[in-house]
Amino acid sequence: MTTPTTAHLTVATPNGPFTVLHDGRAVLASGWTEDPDYLAALVHPALRPESLRPDEAQLDETAGFGDRIREAVAAYYDGDTTAPDQIDVRQRGGPFIEQAWKALRTVAPGAPRTYSEFAELAGNPGAVRAAARACATNAAALFVPCHRIRRTDGGLGGFRYGVETKRWLLDHEG
Repeated sequence: MTTPTTAHLTVATPNGPFTVLHDGRAVLASGWTEDPDYLAALVHPALRPESLRPDEAQLDETAGFGDRIREAVAAYYDGDTTAPDQIDVRQRGGPFIEQAWKALRTVAPGAPRTYSEFAELAGNPGAVRAAARACATNAAALFVPCHRIRRTDGGLGGFRYGVETKRWLLDHEG
């Protein structure tokens, strides 16, 4: 079942424009892009919006959620690196992937984990590749902080929005 209409908003950040798709209750997708259609394509088909509209709090029946998102992103960049934790996220995947996304939200800023540690945190120490897949398929960047996972050798690994952004975020949180 798709989400009929989803709101989108964009916030200016030091890493470029950060766009968020939300349904008034939870973030469905987010990332460093100005293109809400790009983010909509990342949303699981069961949650993918039928249409997108700009978030306009004064017209929105769920007024206030977009403002909460804007405040959380601004607070994060102002130094409160836990601010995005207060925003609900809704994603779909298989059972391990969904558990892994929940586990990602427990990884503290300034304390990045390796993929092996992340797999263990997600409840299956042998599922290192599946843990990496959870990072790669995460549609809600920043709110589900996949940037906090590094390779076992200490390297940054990949990041949908570029290794430079991942490095910046880790330095900011460190």
